[in-house]
Amino acid sequence: SQANEALCKKDGGVCSCNNNKNSVDCSSKKLTAIPINIPADTKKLDLRGNKLSSLPGMAFHNLKELTYLNLESNQLQTLPPGVFDHLVALGTLNLNNNQLESLPQGIFDKLTKITNLDLNNNKLPRVPEGVFDSLLNLNTLDLNDNPWDCSCRDILYLRNWIREKQGNVSNIEAAECAVGNKAVLDITEKDAASDCVSPNTTTAIPTSTTTPAS
Repeated sequence: SQANEALCKKDGGVCSCNNNKNSVDCSSKKLTAIPINIPADTKKLDLRGNKLSSLPGMAFHNLKELTYLNLESNQLQTLPPGVFDHLVALGTLNLNNNQLESLPQGIFDKLTKITNLDLNNNKLPRVPEGVFDSLLNLNTLDLNDNPWDCSCRDILYLRNWIREKQGNVSNIEAAECAVGNKAVLDITEKDAASDCVSPNTTTAIPTSTTTPAS
């Protein structure tokens, strides 16, 4: 195969591959796309510190044995729905230090074995209802340094989930509202009274309800 299709350094690629440990380290290689030819039996994939701004929907679909996926410190703004659905063995997922502004509904639903999830330092004002409900083995979830919008009613799912899991899942109680430094844990229904319309939903606020004068 051509050199630019090679994955591992020994074949002329940029990534460090440890075949004994089934690990592929492509960290800090200025990659703008995920390398092709990642072996299907890879268990550990490190893509941190690159320039990934988007992921193809099928990016990880053949990597069913992955237990560790690090996408930290890239430029991801969105995630395609279902992008992690085949990663049924995944234990650790790092998405911290990206620019995620929203999460798709059900994005983590198939990650039932995950123990560590890091969403720290993104641009998330909210999460979809039920987004963490399938993560029954979660030990650690980092939600810090996101601009949580605590004026919107849809933050109450996150508040209730944090209250329920506090003590079982570490780091979650540190999540703070973007305004006022209040912990998400402590917001009241009165705080979160607004019906906010999030982007990426089909309902939109009409810009004008007046009919033009004839």
